[in-house]
Amino acid sequence: MASTAVKQASKIVPKTAAGGTAAAGASGGPPIMPLASPLMGKKKKPFLGMPAPLGYVPGLGRGATGFTTRSDIGPARDANDPVDDRHAPPGKRTVGDQMKKNQDDDDEDLNDTNYDEFNGYAGSLFSSGPYEKDDEEADAIYAALDKRMDERRKERRELREKEEIEKYRMERPKIQQQFSDLKRKLAEVSEEEWLSIPEVGDARNKRQRNPRHEKLTPVPDSFFSKHLQSGENHTSVDPLQGLGGLNTPYPGSMTPGLMTPGTGELDMRKIGQARNTLMDMRLSQVSDSVSGQTVVDPKGYLTDLNSMIPTYGGDISDIKKARLLLKSVRETNPHHPPAWIASARLEEVTGKLQVARNLIMKGTEMCPKSEDVWLEAARLQPGDTAKAVVAQAVRHLPQSVRIYIRAAELETDIRAKKRVLRKALENVSKSVLLWKAAVELEEPEDARIMLSRAVECCPTSVELWLALARLETYENARRVLNKARENIPTDRHIWITAAKLEEANGNTQMVDKIIDRAITSLRANGVEINREQWIQDAEECDKAGSVATCQAVIRAVIGIGIEEEDRKHTWMEDADSCVAHGALECARAIYAHALQVFPSKKSVWLRAAYFEKNHGTRESLEALLQRAVAHCPKAEVLWLMGAKSKWLANDVPAARSILALAFQANPNSEEIWLAAVKLESENNEYERARRLLAKARSSAPTARVFMKSVKLEWVLGNIEAAQELCTEALRHYEDFPKLWMMRGQIEEQCENMDRAREAYNQGLKKCPHSVPLWSLLSRLEEGVGQLTRARAILEKSRLKNPQSPELWLESVRLEYRAGLKNIANTLMAKALQECPNSGILWAEAVFLEARPQRKTKSVDALKKCEHDPHVLLAVAKLFWSERKITKAREWFLRTVKIEPDLGDAWGLFYKFELQHGTEEQQEEVRKRCENAEPRHGELWCAESKHVLNWQKKTGEILALVFLENVSRSGPQHDVAITRQPTRDELCVGQEFGETLSPSSPIHDGDGNRSSCYVGDVENHGAPRWTVRSDSNLCSGGSAKILRRGEKKKAGLVTMSPAESKAILRNSQLLTEMGLLV
Repeated sequence: MASTAVKQASKIVPKTAAGGTAAAGASGGPPIMPLASPLMGKKKKPFLGMPAPLGYVPGLGRGATGFTTRSDIGPARDANDPVDDRHAPPGKRTVGDQMKKNQDDDDEDLNDTNYDEFNGYAGSLFSSGPYEKDDEEADAIYAALDKRMDERRKERRELREKEEIEKYRMERPKIQQQFSDLKRKLAEVSEEEWLSIPEVGDARNKRQRNPRHEKLTPVPDSFFSKHLQSGENHTSVDPLQGLGGLNTPYPGSMTPGLMTPGTGELDMRKIGQARNTLMDMRLSQVSDSVSGQTVVDPKGYLTDLNSMIPTYGGDISDIKKARLLLKSVRETNPHHPPAWIASARLEEVTGKLQVARNLIMKGTEMCPKSEDVWLEAARLQPGDTAKAVVAQAVRHLPQSVRIYIRAAELETDIRAKKRVLRKALENVSKSVLLWKAAVELEEPEDARIMLSRAVECCPTSVELWLALARLETYENARRVLNKARENIPTDRHIWITAAKLEEANGNTQMVDKIIDRAITSLRANGVEINREQWIQDAEECDKAGSVATCQAVIRAVIGIGIEEEDRKHTWMEDADSCVAHGALECARAIYAHALQVFPSKKSVWLRAAYFEKNHGTRESLEALLQRAVAHCPKAEVLWLMGAKSKWLANDVPAARSILALAFQANPNSEEIWLAAVKLESENNEYERARRLLAKARSSAPTARVFMKSVKLEWVLGNIEAAQELCTEALRHYEDFPKLWMMRGQIEEQCENMDRAREAYNQGLKKCPHSVPLWSLLSRLEEGVGQLTRARAILEKSRLKNPQSPELWLESVRLEYRAGLKNIANTLMAKALQECPNSGILWAEAVFLEARPQRKTKSVDALKKCEHDPHVLLAVAKLFWSERKITKAREWFLRTVKIEPDLGDAWGLFYKFELQHGTEEQQEEVRKRCENAEPRHGELWCAESKHVLNWQKKTGEILALVFLENVSRSGPQHDVAITRQPTRDELCVGQEFGETLSPSSPIHDGDGNRSSCYVGDVENHGAPRWTVRSDSNLCSGGSAKILRRGEKKKAGLVTMSPAESKAILRNSQLLTEMGLLV
């Protein structure tokens, strides 16, 4: 039924479509409509009774599909039959449809919904009008304006787009880049590990795993021809008929081209001819590139081939093409040497060495005057044959230096080499290269004789003159150099060598004269004095040990070509450059000259003093500082450096005298007062320190003076005096936050928590922007168990001090210590949004992540804070945790180089070297830390500012920071790192409640006695630790500690075996520090 309806529609539609509206308007009336059914009533359907539209398929909307049979499309047609458009796509069937479509395209959509305020209607309102010359000119003007406006911001727009693309690629790298580190790790996989990887099982079913391959049997063309002629149309086998019963025609039997309709003959001859024609075309295309028809630049191709052959992979087709091309080049231009060389090297790469030798020997016949061809032939030939080739080359090219050098290299006997070179010098006596090669083979006496002849033949060679001068005696060397200056008056190296000669023989007073005469003579001969080259020569003299010469050169050229206002800045840069290159004497000479020019410049004296401190001796530093304070008596830092140098040398009276002179030059100077107090207190002269502080408070009262007074009484144990001084100081300097901190800490030490809280609160009223005060108050509340109050204090502090990374970090750690890791992560995310460039926050965020995500987090941290020392330290710790020792050491070195004042980095670096480094590396880290004298860092300040460690030096503080790090690392080995109990603590044995005095022995789990103290390991304030390795010590945490009013168990804090060995190796240092019991 469906096919019938389609056929009826197809019969009716073309007529109406072809006639247009003729059927309806033939009689001039309206079109005839079918009668409506009486069942429809008023709601009649307009399409009922009408013919089906074009291309209508019944049921297509419900998912049905139409189909077409042979009865619908009729019999097969010839190529010349008229076209039937009944089944063409809609709109392309008839000429009327095409005209209607064109008319619809001309009609513009002028609906209001298609209108835009700027562009108007989507179509042009005047597109149907004529396009005149005025329209063309207007369009050209508008196009020029658009192009001009686009070019104005083109560079800026392209730059912005480029930056956006780079930023997007950095933030969202490709998956290939994210897994690049894992791919690089595959290089570390050994062959055994690779072979031990299990094979992936095959999850397919049996039929998929073992498919049955189709069995194809070739059938001759006669088979098809026989069946076509017999008229049997079979494509399938009827099992009831054996091999008969084919129903449908052979595919393609009705198609024009394979068989003429009605004949049933298959023209096999034409198929074979077409196949031969196609093969001939392909062969012609392939042979076109090597038959000489393609235009090729032989020199350019040879150059490319020469650079390509050494890394050639071995493609046979490319070798054949290259061989054919080179053959064409040789035949076209047989006297072109690179063609023969390239051909020989091609054959050498492919393994045909004899062919290469034959080709290059033929090349020597065709190009006998080519030096490169002869050298290539000598390289390819074996030993004796190569000598014969070189001998033949010498006959053709008797003036070639390279061939003589090659001939000498082929000889194995020294005498033969000398004979060849001497023969070469007979023919080419002006070659410096030959003279140098010949002199190198001679003994010193014979070399001196040959150099005498060499400088006669080559009087313009500076190298030969200098070599002769080095072999001569002092007097003869002076004559040689004078003669060299006469022959080469424009070379500076001769003058510098003369100065070095005089210095080596003790005539240092002649060095400056020679260098000055050199500058004058070179200028007279028109030589431009290049300042940078002379400074490089001075650095070479410094490295060679000619100190006087290098200093003379620096003094002579340091001021050449520099403006007067740029001298200081340029000279300081030159000194830093010399230090970086290891030329310390050059830097010292630059500083000396700068101090002569600028004797009253404090900054120059400071730079010179720091240089002597880092690279000089104590005597040179003190001599420089004496001159410095004579020229700059008001520079307090110079006085203090001199006093400290004397104090470090244990010369306390000299340090006192320097400070006394500093008092005379700078009366009532706060820095000098405090330095004098520190000097007396460090040498246990506490009464003198008290008197100095009292005098300072009366004559030069400052907040720092009061703070040092409170600190002195506090560390000496005079708590009441410290409190009184603190109260007096706060009456004068209530806006100094450190006084409030000290007051609160003193009360906290006395366990007066309420008074400590009151001190912190009063301090915050006066100093609301002091971050340490907020942190101390929060930790106080956390210590007494008021976690909610501590959290509220930190939230209030963040409101008063927005964008404070330290407060955010304290909040995160508060939640983490409380066990609320999710809240800590949330706070960290908010902190990084508010402070995206904070290194301490990123460093903490790395270790808040789970171990698999830490590396990704560290990459993000480095993108935000590339040069922040805290981030670099976190990356070093990350590599350390992954046991990547070399990378960890590199990042530790980078951290301490960027910020040598960060004490935490030195402490971790020292701990790292104690575990994985040698004793030399450990000692180097300790010395570098002592030279850097760090003052900052969370762990460092906690140890250095503790009242028990106020007299500790840098090396001792480093060990304390290391031990503090160990105490947080958890038990790993039977070495206890513990703290001595204070008077408020009691040590108890294994039986809970058994009271022992602090000096009593402690029993381990086996009933053995141990003399090691056990401290409160849960308190990480900054306790004083003792170290003890005891075989009787139990690592199970059997000993306990009690603070008064508490009952808390504390296990033993232990270390790894490497750390314990390192501590035992450094036992002498720890004993001197009072850390080893």
